[in-house]
Amino acid sequence: MRTEQLEYIAAVTRLGSLRRAAEELHLSQPALSETVRNLERELGVDLLERKRSGARMSAEGRELLPHIINVLDAVDRLRGAAGEQHRISRMVRVGTVNAATVPLLIPTVREFRAAHPLTQVEVVGAQQTEIHRALSEGGLDLGLVNHLDGDDLPADFETTELLRGRPVVCLRPDSPLAALDAVSATDLLDGREALIAMRSGYVMHRYLHRLLEGRGPALSYTTDGAEMGKLMVAEGLGATVLPDFSVIGDPLERCGAITHRPLTDDTTRVLLMLRRRRAESVPRAAHDLHEAFVHRAAELGGHLSDRP
Repeated sequence: MRTEQLEYIAAVTRLGSLRRAAEELHLSQPALSETVRNLERELGVDLLERKRSGARMSAEGRELLPHIINVLDAVDRLRGAAGEQHRISRMVRVGTVNAATVPLLIPTVREFRAAHPLTQVEVVGAQQTEIHRALSEGGLDLGLVNHLDGDDLPADFETTELLRGRPVVCLRPDSPLAALDAVSATDLLDGREALIAMRSGYVMHRYLHRLLEGRGPALSYTTDGAEMGKLMVAEGLGATVLPDFSVIGDPLERCGAITHRPLTDDTTRVLLMLRRRRAESVPRAAHDLHEAFVHRAAELGGHLSDRP
């Protein structure tokens, strides 16, 4: 068994495709596939489930993945202790539902990269269920997800609360609803503004459905993620409901293209959570990035809506 075989299987798992892993590793796909099969024969386990849509870890492979990661992390530490300056840098992958991108995600990645110039950071936008699946399968190291206060926490992950905010209506300053001090569910339904909702699978889709009690506005759009929702608002297509930490400090807010209003008689809190798979050992780079997120959230005070 060779270290590069473990690097290869980790790359295939992370990228979900033999082809993409081969491109990243600068190998031919047949050569990579044969290397992985050799490792499977040596271990006596089918590590991958190979399908036309891609390759993902098998159930047996998922059980072995923490051990593979532990070995690779130990090799990284050994190389670092030996003073090897040109060791292969590990990549840290972060899944995000695009919440608090400007105040939290970007500054954290910038700080981490300054301290770890050889480590790549890949940020992947996805729905919460996709993030959870990728965390379980080893395709992601960390996940940023929204969570409604009072919801049960999944037992498969270590969860750290980073930010605590409230749902707000995101709209243009010239919107009819912007003249109100607070916006009610009835205001969202009365047709003065089209409603831009998150697609099913997002926490804010579930929250809005609950807020409106299953009722639908006369005109609405559906989109995938907060960033696209804010752009649609800025272009005058309507209003959307997002956590305040997705709006406050956003470049579109700073330049006056969007603003926000609180919701009437609503005490719901939205929490931004940082999740990672439960494991006996965590790769050092993933651990350090996790700590950088926690540090940045502490600087923000954890309650972004209370900031001036």
